[in-house]
Amino acid sequence: MTTGVWVLGDQLWADQAALLSCAGAKAQTPVLMIESIQHATALPYHLQKLVLVWSAMRHFAEELQASGWPVTYVKQAENFQTPLLAWIQQQQITELRVMRPSDRPFTRYLQTLDLPCKLVLLANNHFLWSEEAFQTWATPRKRLLMEDFYREGRRRFHILMTEEGQPLGGQWNFDKENRKPPKGGLQTPEPLWFPADAITQSVITTLQQSPQFEQQRRYWPLESFQWAVTRTQALKVLDHFVQTRLSGFGPYQDAMVTGEDTLWHALLSPYLNLGLLQPLEVVQAAEQAYQKHQQTWEISGVEGFIRQVLGWREYMHGVYTCVDDTYPERNWFQHQHPLPEFFWTGNTLMNCLHQVIHQVRQTGYAHHIQRLMVLSNFALIAGLSPQETEQWFHAAFIDAYDWVMQTNVLGMGLFADGGVLASKPYAASANYINKMSDYCKSCHYNARARTGEDACPFNFFYWDFLARHRTQLKSQGRMSFILKNLDKMTNAELAAIQQQAVNWHQKQRKA
Repeated sequence: MTTGVWVLGDQLWADQAALLSCAGAKAQTPVLMIESIQHATALPYHLQKLVLVWSAMRHFAEELQASGWPVTYVKQAENFQTPLLAWIQQQQITELRVMRPSDRPFTRYLQTLDLPCKLVLLANNHFLWSEEAFQTWATPRKRLLMEDFYREGRRRFHILMTEEGQPLGGQWNFDKENRKPPKGGLQTPEPLWFPADAITQSVITTLQQSPQFEQQRRYWPLESFQWAVTRTQALKVLDHFVQTRLSGFGPYQDAMVTGEDTLWHALLSPYLNLGLLQPLEVVQAAEQAYQKHQQTWEISGVEGFIRQVLGWREYMHGVYTCVDDTYPERNWFQHQHPLPEFFWTGNTLMNCLHQVIHQVRQTGYAHHIQRLMVLSNFALIAGLSPQETEQWFHAAFIDAYDWVMQTNVLGMGLFADGGVLASKPYAASANYINKMSDYCKSCHYNARARTGEDACPFNFFYWDFLARHRTQLKSQGRMSFILKNLDKMTNAELAAIQQQAVNWHQKQRKA
């Protein structure tokens, strides 16, 4: 009887469930890790994402071997199945243990494999809330409100709480204090990056030369890769954030500034999603730093950061585990327009989209407001296909996985689920972007114009969106005040706005 462990590419933690279950006999437990070209080209993934995953996998394999695990590492296999079956036969595996994947499509793939051994899927322990715990919390509720979930998480893990069970600072949420627009010269701290070592450079060379990745090389540059690829490096990024960025994180976390790719953001999501960092250690590091500096630090920024990890990240994963298999195909507004080519190239006169997409192409990263209020907002109001938009997000971002993008893009960003997750569509005109960024100052379009040759597309698409979906939007209580503004608009202006939206899409089709 031989038990083997297959470690997947986003499960790079020594205490992940499958490894932990065999830790007492690790010298006798074969471990397998596979790089699959078929999986890596299922979407035109950002090449820096592939560098990050494969380099981190190779480093992790070396760490496992150094600690006594017998590891078989397969580089650049055509698929998963062929090397998996060969390894099972060679090692005479009778039971294969795999930690349950975070992504449901890969779980279904595992269950379709015709294996000559028993397959055991162990509960995923990369999240603070297990699937069962989240479902127990969710089952009796009519609405799965993130704020309710976040408060329960604060209580459950005793984060930013008094001994009497009350939230530190006297309130649960300081979000209103964390929305300052960028004014004047912001003195932003430098992020912590790392030069590519020999292992990382080997992956880069493969992706630069392999014909299978020719299409992806058209979109995604590799030369600027600087991400951490080991747990040791990821811990350094966490410490660097806590020491140099956390104290200033709050006020400008929603701001967008040309040339400032990271501002005070943590840059930890890629490492959390790979397993190089664990959510509780990240949350506790922030909390401990606040306790040490609470005489000089504002609680609002620390609470805002903790809410992103303890609240939104866990909530998004929990909702993902609860929705049914039809969720990825939902399209509440029935939006069908194809994704414009500029999402891949960045070649657009809309400066906000140009700046953000250029940043994503260079780094695989954009912060949450750039994703929500520029990229997703445009896709929503312009009526782009939710499925095409979600696939672009999944391909473009370095921290993207199915569980991340289904709820974040389809649910929160595009309201394609009709309100399962968000209480209203996050739709906005150019006014929001003009307030929260400096992008509009250097734009070809006029951020205040709704019609005419210089009208910002965010403006005419916003009002066209409200008019097109007025009946549906009436059912969303928080939209009623906004919809009243349509009544103040003349029929002639609304008609001009709607025609301009039609003309824009026609021009895109001809391009």
